Amino acid sequence: MDIIKSIEHEQLKNKVPDLHVGDTVRVHQRIKEGNRERIQVFEGIIIKKQGGGVNSTFTVRRVAYGVGVEKTFLLHSPMVEKVELVRVGKARRAKLYYLRDRVGKAAKTKENLGARIENKEITLKEDLAAEQEAEVSTAPEEAPAVETTEVVEQEVVDTVKEEAVETVKEAPKTEEK
Repeated sequence: MDIIKSIEHEQLKNKVPDLHVGDTVRVHQRIKEGNRERIQVFEGIIIKKQGGGVNSTFTVRRVAYGVGVEKTFLLHSPMVEKVELVRVGKARRAKLYYLRDRVGKAAKTKENLGARIENKEITLKEDLAAEQEAEVSTAPEEAPAVETTEVVEQEVVDTVKEEAVETVKEAPKTEEK
């Protein structure tokens, strides 16, 4: 069991955005087309969050050309480049499935006016970084170099010779065509 948790812990992202149901987000997703790779943006309202650990997902809904589109993203997927918070929504439920039946402006959530739009991130692997620092500090140190008691002093003397400066005679310049 411990082996499975350690493998899952390696797959987790270091920082995960702090998302809530009802928020409007902009998800940047990597799309592979043949040998090319590009980033596609999907903006909509989070209608549900599910799971925990590596399997945690969130579903984003938007209406495009009169058709409702929902996409489910894995939170720790390497294909999800970043998630930007556009608007903080006011939701009193865990799942906003009722938005599927609504049309137009009614399909939006109320905006939480007092909330700041900050892209907060939750650090998951902080404890792992602390463990690595502890290992580094407890590692055996190298033996110090042998210190010598003799002090070597050297005198450096720079001598400057003064020479007479000869006047430089300018040679007549010949014009070439």
